[in-house]
Amino acid sequence: MELFILFSVLITLAAFFSYINVKFIKLPSGISLMLMGTMASLGVIVTGHFSSGFSTIVKDKLALIDFSEFLLGILLSFLLFAGSLHVNVADLRKSARSITVFAVVGTLVSTMLVGAALYGLMLLFQQSVPMIYCLLFGALISPTDPIAVMGILTKANLSKTIETNIVGESLFNDGIGVVIFATLLQIAAVGVENFGAGDIGLLFLEEAVGGILAGLVIGFAGYKLMKSIDHFQTEILISIAMVMGGYSFCHYIHVSGPLAMVVAGIMTGNRGKALAMSDVTRDYLGKFWEVTDEILNAILFMLIGLEIVVVTFETQYLVIGILAAILLILARFISLYIPAVAFRFKKQLGTKTLAIMTWGGLRGGISIALALSLPANQYKGVIVPVTFIVVLFSILVQGFTIGKLIKRLNR
Repeated sequence: MELFILFSVLITLAAFFSYINVKFIKLPSGISLMLMGTMASLGVIVTGHFSSGFSTIVKDKLALIDFSEFLLGILLSFLLFAGSLHVNVADLRKSARSITVFAVVGTLVSTMLVGAALYGLMLLFQQSVPMIYCLLFGALISPTDPIAVMGILTKANLSKTIETNIVGESLFNDGIGVVIFATLLQIAAVGVENFGAGDIGLLFLEEAVGGILAGLVIGFAGYKLMKSIDHFQTEILISIAMVMGGYSFCHYIHVSGPLAMVVAGIMTGNRGKALAMSDVTRDYLGKFWEVTDEILNAILFMLIGLEIVVVTFETQYLVIGILAAILLILARFISLYIPAVAFRFKKQLGTKTLAIMTWGGLRGGISIALALSLPANQYKGVIVPVTFIVVLFSILVQGFTIGKLIKRLNR
C-alpha cells in the first residue's frame, strides 16, 4: 500500500506540474518536470533543516523504489519501444551508416575520453579513483538519453536528416552504452588480468548482436500475431506482451534488452502499422503508446528531480560534476567529429549538424540508473553525485538553450 501511495503522490505532482507548465510556462515537458522536481527536492532539503523528521519521512518513502531496478528493469523497455514506434525506417536507412558509426564508434570514443578526463579531474582534486571506474563513468554518461532527447526535439524545427540522426543515434547508443557498461563492470569485478580482449569482444557481440536478433524475433512474432486478427484491444495487449515478455526473455538469455526493444519497436511502427493493422488499430495503438510514453516520462523526470534528496552532495563533488559536464560536451563533439571524418560523412552532415548533435545530446535517467547500479564501495559515493550534477546540467542548461542554438545556426 505504501508503494501505491508513493506512486499516487508522484503522479499527482507530475499532473500538477504538467498543468502549470502547459498553462503558464510552456517548456518541453521533460525540462519542466525535471526543473520542478529539483525545486521540490530543494524545498524538502530546506524544510529538513527546520524539521529533520519531515526530511527523513521523504527519504524513507523514496527508498521504497529501487530507482536503478525501476528504470532499467521496467521503465526503459516501455520508453524505448514507445520512442522507436515513431522512427521511419525509410529515413533510418538513409542515415543508417552515420547512426551506426555514431552509436558504436562514437560511444566507445566518448567512453574513453570522458573516463580519462574524470581520472585527471580526480587527481587534480586529490581523489583516488581507479581508471576502470572512471571508464565506467564514461560508459554510463556517454549515451544520449532518447527519452530526454525526443522530448526536446518535438519543439525544435530541425531538418529531417538532423532529426533522424539525433533520434536514431540516441535510441541505439543507449543500448550500446549499456553493453559497454556491463562489459566494464565485469572487468572491474574479475580484474583486467582475468579478462582478455577476446572475452571483451565476445561479450560485446553476444549482448549487442544478440539483442538486435532478439528484437527481430520479437518484432516478427508480434507482427504475425497482429496480422492474423483485427481486434485493436488484443493487438494493443500483444504490443505490451512484446515489451514485457520480450524484455524479460532478453534478460534471461543475457542479451541487450534495450537494443531488442528499439528493433522490435521500429518493426512494429513500420511493417506492423503498414501491413498488420487496420486503420482503427493503428489509431488506437498509436494513441495508447503516446499516452503511456507521456505518463512514464512524467514519473521518470519527477523521480529524477526528487532523488536529489537521497544523494549526498559535497562541495568538491559539485565542482567536479560541473567541470565534468563541460568536458563531456567537448568529448561529445570529438566523438562525433572523429568518426564523421574517418568514415567520410562529415561533408554530408556539416559542422552545424555536429554542433546541434553535440549540444542536443542530453543525458537523463539511464545514466543515473546505471550509476546507482554500481556495487556499493567508496567509488560509487563519488560517481553517483557527479552523475546527478552532469544530468541536471545537461537537461536544465543544454535543454533550455538548444532551441536558441538551433535558431542561431540556421540563420
